[in-house]
Amino acid sequence: MDYILVGQGLAGSILANHLINAGCSVMVFDDPLLSNSSKIAGGLYNPVTGRKMVKTWNADNLFGYLTGYYPKLQQQLEADFVNDTPIYRPFISPEELNEWMGKSADIDYSRYVQAVHNSSAYGNQVSDDFGGILLNQSGFVDTGKLLEASAKFLVERKSLTKGYFNPAHLKLEEGFASYQGIKCKSVVFCNGHKSLEQQYFGWIPLRPVKGELLIIKTKENLRVIHNRGVFVIPLGNGVCKVGSTYDHQNLDEKPTIEAKNVLVHKLNELVKFPYEIEYQLAGVRPATKDRKPIIGQHPKFKSLISFNGFGTKGVSLVPYYAKQLTEFLTNENGIDSEVNIERFFSLY
Repeated sequence: MDYILVGQGLAGSILANHLINAGCSVMVFDDPLLSNSSKIAGGLYNPVTGRKMVKTWNADNLFGYLTGYYPKLQQQLEADFVNDTPIYRPFISPEELNEWMGKSADIDYSRYVQAVHNSSAYGNQVSDDFGGILLNQSGFVDTGKLLEASAKFLVERKSLTKGYFNPAHLKLEEGFASYQGIKCKSVVFCNGHKSLEQQYFGWIPLRPVKGELLIIKTKENLRVIHNRGVFVIPLGNGVCKVGSTYDHQNLDEKPTIEAKNVLVHKLNELVKFPYEIEYQLAGVRPATKDRKPIIGQHPKFKSLISFNGFGTKGVSLVPYYAKQLTEFLTNENGIDSEVNIERFFSLY
């Protein structure tokens, strides 16, 4: 066995796919009783994010890779989970409109801009008195379908074990590791915020954040993702996903009335159409203090690898860095310093 992966969330599933495609043998351990924020994630991939509407960090590399990768993954897994959908972001002021009229001609942004509207473009659906920007190279991944198809793919190759992975039973020797009789080159921990509860990577500076979503039903025909304050993702048949909240204090996975009220308030500020709330979801995402992933070898045990910290942008981040980690493991190529775990070795 070449590699053991701990966790079959988005990170573990996509890394396993890259390693298998590189000719490696893998065994993925996944405990269905543990939390998995990937299953309820918004799944959005968005090149322009945040209140200030700026290009997401490392966008050119991330989107240059993911736009080709996800369609190939769909084909390989024989499933349909990628939705290439424009994102519409209403402007909140004339000044923001003017700023984007200039940015849209900038080569750094132009590839991600489908249109800049200087007057209301979706006024029957959202509040956009000052117009808005329509983004391309955007959309969402149905992460639940992706994980289900990935599990099937791994089971067919006898590469998935359902059950708790206990790090205390790991045996580490020079150049390899073994677990339950399986000897491998490396064990890669892709288990999100649960790594904080375990001995080897409990020191990495994850900053878990609870996120809550609403599933709503509407008769409005939405053809774009609306995104300002909250995102409204049309899933089909009038069903939409609305999110998300950010709570660093309460890290259980129970939906709260407080988050529901926040989401409803922001949703009502954005949309004009009537809707009904179907249900609410909650999960804990493995964010980091510097908002960048934590990837690379343990400072002492080189056969242990972290592939973690993808936070709220996992759909955008994971493919590119799964490719990079695969190249590190198979060809000893480097890992970008901005995401390399070495930047936190002083904490160990």
